Amino acid sequence: MSKFDRRSFLQQAGLATAALGMGAPPLRAFADARATPEASGVSSQSIRTFLAAVAGSSHEMHSLMIVRHGQNVAQGWWRPYRADTPQSLYSLSKSFTSSAVGFAVAEGKLKVTDRVLDFFPDQAPATVSDNLKALRIQHLLTMSAGHAKDPTPLVTREQDWVKAFLSLPIEHAPGSLFVYNSGATYMLSAIVQKVTGEKLSDYLRPRLFAPLQVSAIRWATCPLGIDAGGWGLSATTETLAKFGRLYLQQGQWNGKQLLPQSWVQEATTFKIQQPATAPGTDLAQLKQTSDWHQGYAYQFWRCRHDAFRGDGAFGQYCIVLPKQDAVIAITSATGDMQGLLNLVWEHLLPALRDKPLPADASASSQLQEQLAALTLPLPSGSHTSPTSARIDGRRFELESNSLGAKHVAFHFKRDACKFELTTAAGRFDVDCGIGRWADGVTSMPGTPPEISGLVGLPVGEQPPVKVAAAGIWKDDNTLQMQWRFYGTPHHDVVTCRFDDDRVQVEFKNSITTISGGGHPETRPALQGRALLDKR
Repeated sequence: MSKFDRRSFLQQAGLATAALGMGAPPLRAFADARATPEASGVSSQSIRTFLAAVAGSSHEMHSLMIVRHGQNVAQGWWRPYRADTPQSLYSLSKSFTSSAVGFAVAEGKLKVTDRVLDFFPDQAPATVSDNLKALRIQHLLTMSAGHAKDPTPLVTREQDWVKAFLSLPIEHAPGSLFVYNSGATYMLSAIVQKVTGEKLSDYLRPRLFAPLQVSAIRWATCPLGIDAGGWGLSATTETLAKFGRLYLQQGQWNGKQLLPQSWVQEATTFKIQQPATAPGTDLAQLKQTSDWHQGYAYQFWRCRHDAFRGDGAFGQYCIVLPKQDAVIAITSATGDMQGLLNLVWEHLLPALRDKPLPADASASSQLQEQLAALTLPLPSGSHTSPTSARIDGRRFELESNSLGAKHVAFHFKRDACKFELTTAAGRFDVDCGIGRWADGVTSMPGTPPEISGLVGLPVGEQPPVKVAAAGIWKDDNTLQMQWRFYGTPHHDVVTCRFDDDRVQVEFKNSITTISGGGHPETRPALQGRALLDKR
């Protein structure tokens, strides 16, 4: 339950007085409102130990921000990830959706005790069950809608997700048990849009994003244009840190009460217990080690150490620690989300001391240098091969394939390679550095990797995605490229093998790798033969 597949995506993804007393620093200076870690009671050496532990683990970190007593004490991005690019948050989106419900409640537009069916009389099934009649907003918020399993894969197959959700059987009484349910969060988004006349993201803009000076957000929609709610939000790591700080400060920002304090407390305190992962499992023992069995609130998870968090698949975290007056924001790619949290508890939690620490200029300086130099490893191999001159500019005609690809071509120039793929729809490129990251954008079919069953932007509206690509020659006849879609947790490994006048191109996405094959690569291996004409 604590790992990547706990979300069923593969089957379908007490406030410290210091903060209240000082208030938030001017928002335009958020990223610059910095202090040395020690001045804020944080050990630089402990943060460095955390970074070392991550480097020695299977977890792939993409960004880290630590905020303590309102000060940004540490921040870093593992190249090619970067500060100004919104990241796919997966289910961390849910906590923002919960906040929209909180604003709507505060404005008297709805109550958590309202019946769900009352908002959608025209989309109700012909026969309404007692459990559907009993379904209320609070059940959507607490993942206790009553379904036996997450209905999202079934809901997202349809054009009208609201109608699909309402038509499915509700096997259990609402409120009686916890079942992770992304479709329930989508319904919250639909309800907010119904009562406000605005999409969730538009409704939140003047109430949340504008006061926090957040502009770079995107939200995927359903086919009818309703924000997905349960997933699909992209935002920067700094946005996560600000969002966590808003909740840490009980809804206050720059001296203004954005969200009512009563809502913040209601939304982040225990509401329902998650069941044990397997029959016969001792829940009390499980609670000692699992951050997925501390109770669920309103689209927030309770954590060990009296913390709470929003989180998303592959390790997207906004962790709020009220006792320590701290927020830890993380984006990453991991198949073991509990394992990454364990490193946070093991190294970062003890780093948060009760009082300022003696200045440690050496450790602080070393930490800043380390944070500035963070990078994901480049592919290893040779920068050159005699094959590059032989195939430069040559087109390969591909055998019939399910991708509809007709030709591939390779263009080499100094320390760069352009990979071209042609289909009936046109030509698609990826610019790739040799032994270095090269930035670009691509609309290459099959990119970026996605969890099947979750719908992004409607067909025809998916814009080109940002990609940083690096390649290397594994041997004289094998070019391997890594395509990093740095607005997502994901990447592709593309292996091109050349044998005389033939080529084979194999794709493997990182979701397949992380899931141990539970989410298989759908793109075929491409086979082709070189044409005499280079055009």
